[in-house]
Amino acid sequence: MFRFSHGGGGRHHGFGPRGGRHGGEGGMDVERFFHWVERLNDGDRRRGGGGGGGRSRRMFDGGELRLLLLKLIADEPRHGYELIKAIEALSGGGYAPSPGVVYPTLTLLDEMELIAEQASAGSRKRFAATEAGVAHLAEAAETVAALLARLEAMGAQRARGDGEGAPVRRAMHNLRHAVQDRAVRADATPELLHEIAALIDEAAQKVERLK
Repeated sequence: MFRFSHGGGGRHHGFGPRGGRHGGEGGMDVERFFHWVERLNDGDRRRGGGGGGGRSRRMFDGGELRLLLLKLIADEPRHGYELIKAIEALSGGGYAPSPGVVYPTLTLLDEMELIAEQASAGSRKRFAATEAGVAHLAEAAETVAALLARLEAMGAQRARGDGEGAPVRRAMHNLRHAVQDRAVRADATPELLHEIAALIDEAAQKVERLK
C-alpha cells in the first residue's frame, strides 16, 4: 500500500519528504509525486500489458502511438485524457499510455500539422485531424488496422481472464487516471497534491479496516 507523508509520524513510503530537497519541512515533493503516478502506470502495464515474466514492455513505439492517436482524433476530436481512456477501453483495461507519453506526442502531431487545436471550453486542448492528417492515415491504413487489432486482441484476452478481481482492477484504473488527469494540470499546486494524497490515504485505511 502506498502511504504519503504529511510531515507527521506513521509509515513513510519514500514520498513527500520531511525536510527534503523539493518540498521543505513537511512539504509535498511534487517531482516524486509524478514518479509515483508513473509507478502506478508501470505496474498496471506489467499486470495487463501483455508482457511475459512480469516484465514491463512498451505496447507501441513512438511512430505507432502517433498513428493510433491520430486515428482516434480523426474519428472524433478529443483531448489527451479522452485519448487515454479510449485506448484503455479498446484494450479492455489492459493498456493505457501515460500522460507523459500522450501529451508530447500530441504536441509533435500538432507541429507536423497532422492535427490542429479546436476551440473548446475549459483548460484542456481538444484536437481534430487536419486534411494532411486524414491523408496520412489513408496511406498507413494497413498499419493502423493492425494497431487497433492488437488492442482489441488484448481486450478479448482480458475479458476471458479477468475473473472476480475485475471490479477492483477497474476501480484502480479509474483512480490512476483521475490522479494523473488532475495532477498534470497547470494549477496542480503542492496543496492540491496534499489533498489528493490525503484522499488516497483515507481510502487505503478504510480498505485495511474491512473485515
